[in-house]
Amino acid sequence: MQLGFVSAILPDLSLQEVAAFARQAGYSCVELMCWPPSKAERRYAGVTHVDVTRFGPAEAAEVNQFMAAAGVAISGLGYYPNPLCPDREEGGRYSDHIAKVIEAAALLGIGRVNTFIGRDWTKSVDDNWPRFLEVWQPLIALAEKHNVKVGIENCPMLFSKDEWPGGKNLATSPAIWRRMFQDIPSPNFGLNYDPSHMIWQQMDYLQPIREFASRLHHVHAKDVRMDRRKLDEVGILAHPNLYHTPKLPGLGDVNWGQFFSVLSDVGYSGPVCVEVEDRAYEHSLEARKTSLKQSAVYLRQFIADQQIS
Repeated sequence: MQLGFVSAILPDLSLQEVAAFARQAGYSCVELMCWPPSKAERRYAGVTHVDVTRFGPAEAAEVNQFMAAAGVAISGLGYYPNPLCPDREEGGRYSDHIAKVIEAAALLGIGRVNTFIGRDWTKSVDDNWPRFLEVWQPLIALAEKHNVKVGIENCPMLFSKDEWPGGKNLATSPAIWRRMFQDIPSPNFGLNYDPSHMIWQQMDYLQPIREFASRLHHVHAKDVRMDRRKLDEVGILAHPNLYHTPKLPGLGDVNWGQFFSVLSDVGYSGPVCVEVEDRAYEHSLEARKTSLKQSAVYLRQFIADQQIS
C-alpha cells in the first residue's frame, strides 16, 4: 500500500508546493483535486490542483514533471460533485467535467479517478435508478476506453438541511453497491472506500472490505468520533453532524489495526489517502499541515511503503 493524502485540505498551496510538502511530511502519493476553477460550493470543494478544463499532453507532462521532481506519485484525480442533482442542466455540467477528469487521468498515466455517484435527495433510491444508469453507463464506458478506474466514495452527503432527507450520493451501503455493480458490471467501476462513513451509519466497516475486495480502487483514511450521549438525545433520524465528528486517523472510533489487517488479508495494495475534515486543525495553514504530519506518523504503524526516488 502507498500512504497519501487528499489535496483538498491545502487549497492555498500550488501543485508544486503540495508535492514538496507531501515529500517533506513522509507521504508517497497525493490525490489531486480537479474541481473547475470557481468559487467553492461547500467545504473541501472548489479546490483545483489540476485544471482539467484545458488539459492536453503538454499539461500532463508538466504535472508529471512537478510530481517526479518531488518524488511523489499521484494516487488519483478527485472531483466530488452531484451529477444526479434535480437540475438536469447543472448535473450535465458535473458529468461532463467527470468525463474530462477521466480523460486527464489517462493522459497522466495514473488510471484512477475518485468521485460521487450523486443523487436527487428528494427521491428514493429506486426513483433515482434510471437517472443513475443514464449518467453512469456512458461515463464508465468512457473510463473503460481510457483504461481508467473510477472509485466512488461511500459518503452519503447527508449532513445539512439542503441534503435532507436522502443525501446527495447514492453509493452509501453494500446493498446499493451490489445493485450498482450488477447493473454496471465493468471492473473499472469500483469504490473509494472510507470506513468513517460506515461507523456513523452504525454499520460494519470491515466486512465490506472482504466482500468488495475486487472493487477497492482507492481508500480514504478518515476517522470519526461518535457521541453516544448526543445520539441518544436526537436519534439516527437527526442530522448526523449533531452526533458525530470527523477526526484525524487515531482520534476516533476506527480500529486502524483491524482495518489494515483486513485490507492486507484481501490483498489490497493500492493507495490509502488521509482525508482531513477535522475542524480542530482547520484554523490555519500550519495547523492543517500539522494534521497531515500527525496522520502520517500515526499511519506509518500500518503502512511501510518506501518513498519514490
